Amino acid sequence: MLKRKLAEREHALGFWLSLNSIAVTEMAAGAGWDWLLLDLEHVLHNEQTVEHHVLAAHHGGPAELVVRVPYTEPNLVKRLMDAGVRSFMFPFIQTVEEAQRAVASTRYPPHGVRGFSGGTRASHWGRDADYLKTYADDVCVIVQIESAAAVGNIAAYGAIEGVDAMLIGANDLAANLGHLGDTKHPEVLAKFDEAGAAILATGKAAGFQFFDNARSKTLLERGFTLGAVAGDLNTLTRGGAETLAALREA
Repeated sequence: MLKRKLAEREHALGFWLSLNSIAVTEMAAGAGWDWLLLDLEHVLHNEQTVEHHVLAAHHGGPAELVVRVPYTEPNLVKRLMDAGVRSFMFPFIQTVEEAQRAVASTRYPPHGVRGFSGGTRASHWGRDADYLKTYADDVCVIVQIESAAAVGNIAAYGAIEGVDAMLIGANDLAANLGHLGDTKHPEVLAKFDEAGAAILATGKAAGFQFFDNARSKTLLERGFTLGAVAGDLNTLTRGGAETLAALREA
């Protein structure tokens, strides 16, 4: 399970799902990845399509399905949890209050604001008599660090019980620093390194998204453990282009 793997400082390699393909989700779930990221921030989904991906991932294999919600909205998180999602990524967390709200949206009172329903997929339609006592043991909360303000709040985020990991969104970080599309700009690299060191100092898992093996390997060696290192869209476009180029040169 992703939450335990991160708590034990084990590498957790993830595959990014952007194509809204049930078949791809099912295949990726059994391909050896530790986790899959279903992206609701930039991909057109609704609760029903998410439910289809939850079932496909469960059928396909053991990879944990993480849902990146488009914003921190407790009502949306509640519905997704009832559908069977237990791991979430929250983008563009800017303040301590937003990070606290993200965690609270995944917890029942008195530890949060999740609304109660007794018969959902999450509790195996009410058959899991221990669900209310144990559900939080499986809930994984990942907040994204995507601005200088967020980097400054990392220590405070790390003190919030229920935050399991922080993933640095390098592309948005670059954009918010005035270097859109340039994650290798010296200022961006320096701020990324600052963020990584700050996350590791909190004891929480540090994460990244780079579909670049050399860059990913370097970060994993530095202590990052949550790595989004490949994705369906990238694999299809890059792999197809490389195959075509090789054959045209033959």
